[in-house]
Amino acid sequence: MKPGKIIYPLVIFVLAIFLANNFAQQELPNYPERTFQTENDSLKIKPDKDFKDFYTIEATEGSIDPDEYRVGPGDKIFISISGVLEAVHNLVIDQEGWLYIPKVGAIDLKNLTLTEAREKTINKLNQYYKNVDIFISLVDFRKIKVSLTGDVLRPSLYILSANSRLMDLITTSYGLSKTSNLRNINVISKNETNKQYDLLNFLRFGDYENNPMLREGDVVIVDRVDEVVNISGEIKYPSKYEFIEGESISQLIDLAGGLLSKAKTDTIEVISFDPAGKNQVSDYFSYDELKNSNVKLKKQDHVVIRRIPDYYEDNYVKLEGFVKYPGWYKIVKDNTTLVQIIEEAGGLRKEASLPEASLKRTVDGEENDPEFERLKLIASADMTEDEYDYFKSKSRQTSGRVVIDFVDLFNNNNLNENIVLRKGDIITIPEQKDYIIMLGQFVNPGKIIYDPSLTVKDYISLAEGFGWRALEGEVRVIKAKTGEWIDAENVVKLQPGDTIWVPEDPPGPKFWEVFMDGLQIFAQLATVIAAAAAIVVATR
Repeated sequence: MKPGKIIYPLVIFVLAIFLANNFAQQELPNYPERTFQTENDSLKIKPDKDFKDFYTIEATEGSIDPDEYRVGPGDKIFISISGVLEAVHNLVIDQEGWLYIPKVGAIDLKNLTLTEAREKTINKLNQYYKNVDIFISLVDFRKIKVSLTGDVLRPSLYILSANSRLMDLITTSYGLSKTSNLRNINVISKNETNKQYDLLNFLRFGDYENNPMLREGDVVIVDRVDEVVNISGEIKYPSKYEFIEGESISQLIDLAGGLLSKAKTDTIEVISFDPAGKNQVSDYFSYDELKNSNVKLKKQDHVVIRRIPDYYEDNYVKLEGFVKYPGWYKIVKDNTTLVQIIEEAGGLRKEASLPEASLKRTVDGEENDPEFERLKLIASADMTEDEYDYFKSKSRQTSGRVVIDFVDLFNNNNLNENIVLRKGDIITIPEQKDYIIMLGQFVNPGKIIYDPSLTVKDYISLAEGFGWRALEGEVRVIKAKTGEWIDAENVVKLQPGDTIWVPEDPPGPKFWEVFMDGLQIFAQLATVIAAAAAIVVATR
C-alpha cells in the first residue's frame, strides 16, 4: 500500500479531533433564539391552470411597503386606464428593467421603489391620456437569486421571491451552525454596498431594520462567533451573547430584555479582564450611570445584576386536610410556629388523624441520592442483601418529611414539638382511619373496623382465616404512619390504618416443565457417561 493512502486518512482524522476539541472549548452564545427552526415554507401553492401561470401564490407578511420594495426584471404589473374607454394591461418588466406599455412606449424602472415606479409610469401615461383614472398595481413578484455563505451548514445560491427578507433566506436554507454569529450578518449588494445586520434584534424585538428586504445578487455572509459577553442575574434573558465592538453595557441590558423588578439597580457589577487578559477586575455602576455615560463593553465582560435582598419575598405555608380552614397561610420568617398556624386555620376537626399527620419541607439544593438512583436501574434479584435493604429503606422514605410527634404536641402540649415553620412547608392532616386493612391471601380481604383490644390473630380470624395459597408464616404488618414492615409476631399493638399483609405461596413448576428439565439433565448425564466410557476404552 502506498504511504499516501495511509497518511491522508490519518491527517483527516487528527484534524477532525483537533477541530472537535477546539469547538468544545469555545464559549458560545446560548440565548433561546438560537434554536429557531429552519423549515421550508409550507404555505406555497402551485398556480392554478386557469390563471395561465400569470399569478403565483405564496405566503407573505401582508401588504408590501411600496417605499421599501424595489421593482425589477420579472415583476408583473397591472395597469388600468379608465375614461371613455377602458384599457387594461398585464405587463412584465423586461430583463433590462424597462416596462413597455402599448401605444405609450417603454419606461425605464431600474432601481426604483414601487412608489417611484408608479409615479413615473403615471406621469408617462398622462402625456398620452387626458381626463382618465389610472390604477397601477404589482400583482406578482419576480424571482431573485441570493447567495448565503460564511458559517452556515451549507453555503449555496437560493432562488427566492423578490419580497423575501433576510429571515426568509435563513429559514429557506439548510440552517445555521452552532457557531454562527446572528449578530454580525453582512449583506453585500451588487452596487458594492456592505451593511451589517443584527438578526437577534429582529427575532427578539421585531426590528425590521435588522431584517431587510433582499435584492438580486445579494451575498449574505454569516460571521463565526469569536468573542462573547455574559449577562446574568435579575434580567429577563440572562445568557451569553456575541460581542459587538462599540456596544454599550446599557445596550446589552436592553438586548437582554431589561431589568426585572427585583433588580438591585444601584450596584451593577461589570467583571472585565485586564489588558493582558490574565486577571479579572470588577467595576460597579448604577443603572442610571450606565444609561447616561454610555460605558462600552469589552470582550469577555460579565455583567452581574443582583437581587434586592428580602424584597417582595413571599412567605407562605400550605395546610391540607382535616382542619377547619385549609389553604395557604402567610408566616413571619423565623417566628410563626406550627401550633399558631393550626389555630389560625380554626383548629383540628374531630376526624383529624394526628398519628398520621406530617410536615414536608423542601430544602433548596437538595440532591438526589446517586446510590439510590443506581439501584433503581438494577433488578432486585441482582442486588446484594445490603443493597436490597438499603433500596427498601430508601423507597419507604418520604422526601422532605420532618419528624414531629403531632400526638405529643396537641394532646400532651409538648412544646418541644412545636417547630418554627419555614417558607414552602406543607402540613398535611389526614382523615382518621378507624379500620385495619387486610391485604393479600385472606379468605375475605378488605377493611375491618379498628378495635384496640384485638391482635393480629384476631383480625385474621375476622377475615375468615388464610386463603389456600397463603404463606402463613410470612405475615407482615405495614405501619400506617411510617410505612415500616414488621413481622406479625413482633407487633405489640396495632394502630388505625395499619395493613396486615399475607403473601401468596408461588405455584410450583408445571409437570411438563419438570419433565423437560429432567430429560435434559438425563441427556447430559448420558453424554458424560458415554464420553467417560470412550476414554476408558481408548486407554486400554
